[in-house]
Amino acid sequence: MAASLKMPQKAKMDFSVDKQTYDDFMKNCSKKGYAPNIIAERLMKKYNETGQI
Repeated sequence: MAASLKMPQKAKMDFSVDKQTYDDFMKNCSKKGYAPNIIAERLMKKYNETGQI
């Protein structure tokens, strides 16, 4: 039996965000065609690498 590919593990984030900020973020993500989780992952990755936002 062949080994299955390992998918990256995902973690769920639970935090509060201002409603207007959240709505603007979702609207801008949909305009650009990006999934919100991809934007958040890239920002976190950049912060981990550089220590800057």
